[in-house]
Amino acid sequence: MSEPASEMWTNPDPHGRELPEVIWQSKILRDHPEMAGHREAVLRTVATPEHVEDDPLPRRRRYYRRSLGPNRWLLVVVTYEQDPARIITALGNRKDPKQWTP
Repeated sequence: MSEPASEMWTNPDPHGRELPEVIWQSKILRDHPEMAGHREAVLRTVATPEHVEDDPLPRRRRYYRRSLGPNRWLLVVVTYEQDPARIITALGNRKDPKQWTP
């Protein structure tokens, strides 16, 4: 199944805030082509993360889920620097999150 050439959607974060304006093809797949086929996993990660931590940059959060996406963890970064907030990247990660405690 091929991904849409360019798609935008609305997805809530764990606090019910809407996160519109995700541009799948021109941002996430351009930077991380290994994410092709994992669009729904990105949405699930933000909506129901297994782990959440602050990003090193202010007003950003990192959302994680295990066993989704191309690696052990799926990491999705959301920026709250503007209103509405938006997903700015998504990628697979082999290492546990820094603040993760099983």
